[in-house]
This record gives sequence, structure tokens and C-alpha cells, in this order.
Amino acid sequence: MKAENNRVLIVALAANVGIAIAKFVAAAITGSSAMLTEGVHSLVDSTNQLLLMYGQKRAAKPADAEHPAGYGRELYFWSFVVALLVFALGAGVSVYEGVIHFLEPEPAVSPLIAYGVLLIAFLLEGGSTFAAFKEFNAARGGKSWWRALVSTKDATTVIVLLENGAAMAGILIAALGLAISQATGNPRFDGIASVLIGLLLGVVAIFLAREAKGLLIGEAADPQLIDGIRRAVSRQGVTGIGEIMTIHNAPDQIVAAVNVDFDNRLSAGDVERIVDAIERDLQATFPAIYRIYVRPHEDAGLKFGENRGLLPGA
Repeated sequence: MKAENNRVLIVALAANVGIAIAKFVAAAITGSSAMLTEGVHSLVDSTNQLLLMYGQKRAAKPADAEHPAGYGRELYFWSFVVALLVFALGAGVSVYEGVIHFLEPEPAVSPLIAYGVLLIAFLLEGGSTFAAFKEFNAARGGKSWWRALVSTKDATTVIVLLENGAAMAGILIAALGLAISQATGNPRFDGIASVLIGLLLGVVAIFLAREAKGLLIGEAADPQLIDGIRRAVSRQGVTGIGEIMTIHNAPDQIVAAVNVDFDNRLSAGDVERIVDAIERDLQATFPAIYRIYVRPHEDAGLKFGENRGLLPGA
């Protein structure tokens, strides 16, 4: 999954750097506000991909004494930073440029250059979006598109998918604004297009920030995985399974803790052997679980945090 994410990010970065350069050149030639806005949008996207690649590198660091749970959530932190950049730079600059161009309109020149650049940008963005879409579609399983979008723990793919989708929509809006400006002779429509692009980016940024915040403060694993843990823990010697607590530190880093009631006739040594077997089986069945805590207790229905600490033996 990490290799696929890196490939998606590299494809998106290469596309956006080329697109940003082309858009800025076209904006300088044509004087189009929407084209300048699109250039800023692509530049912000390029920066975002670099930040996500840095976040992936940091998240892969092994646990140490200062961070015993690892650095996985760094990826979610940088995802939140990306959402802020999309809002502040992408949406903010777009709306600002649009308002300025609406109040002080300037007719665009050489519009054919703008149309050519927008077409090339649309095709490049489409290729990058398709790569992210394929990965997202393969991971969503039987979930609906919306459900998969709001429940996924893979912030990287979602960010690239939504950013590129918004970029493609923004290109269409910019082209439409430029066309209406030409047809009516009123350059204010170019400014209106820029404002609409900014509002679109604002909606995307708010959605990304909301999802990144949830992952950053800690989200449980999918219910299917929790059910799988319950089935894997069930075995001879286990008479009850209580609460199962899971939390994502990264898309492929899950910490799990299970309340288990063992047969009272078992010796301490037998319980230890069963716990070791449970841990091995869970990590073999679910590679994303890199920490598993089994808490023996006579009342397996006891919830974590009640009467005792969160960790086994606490």
C-alpha cells in the first residue's frame, strides 16, 4: 500500500509541477484571473504532495522511547496541514484574485493560449486522478463511494483524489468563465469563475480538514476488522470476549486491545501461552495490527478504562 501511495503522489507531483508552470505562463500572456488562480491551485497541490511524501517518510520511523506508539500519526498531521493550505492559499487566493478582477476587470488577450493550456492541464490532471481513483476503488471493497470516502484511513489517496478532482472541475470553470467573458465582452465573468474555483476549493478543504482531524485524534478500525479480531480470539480456553478497542496510528498501523475471560481452570502458564498464540495469530491474519494487548479478566464485559487502566495488567 505504501508503494502504491508513493506512486500516486509522484504521478500527481510531476503532473502538477508541469501544469503550474504552464498556467502561470499562460496567465502572464493572457491576463486571465481564472488562469492565475488555476496556477496558484496547481502550485499549492504540488506543495501538498511534497508534504504528504514527507509525512509518509516520517510515519515510517520505528517506535522509540519518546514515541512508544510510533510516528504513524505524523501522516495525519501533515494531511491536516495540507487541508489548511488548500483553504488558506488555494481557496483564499482564488477568491481574492476573483474579487479584484471583478472590481477592476481587464480583458484577456490571446485566449487560445489559455484554452490550450487548460486542455493539456485537464488531460494531465485526469491521468493523475485516474491513478488515485484506481487505488481508492480497489480499497473500498463493497462500501458505497461516500461511505468509503468518509471512513477510509488512507488520507493520502483521498487527498490526491479530491484535490485532483477539484482541479479538473476548476479547469472547466476557468474555461467556461473565459468563454463567457469572450462571448459577452464582459471580463468580470473571468473574475466570477475565479471566485467559484475558490469556493470549490474551500468546500474540499473543509472536508479534508474534518477527515484529517478525526484521524489525528484517533479513529477505530473498520467494524469488519473488529469482528475478525473477535473471531480470531475465540478458541479453546477462552470463555468470553468483552470490549475490543482499536485505534489507527496510520493507515497500516493499528493498536488493538481485547478484554478476554479465560477458563478459571487454566494455570497462569496456560493463559500466557494462549495470549501469545492469540497475539501471533492476530498479527499474522491482520498485518496492519502492529500492537495487540490481551487483558485477562474474569468479567470480559468490563470496558477499558473502568476500574483499571487501559493496558493489560494495569
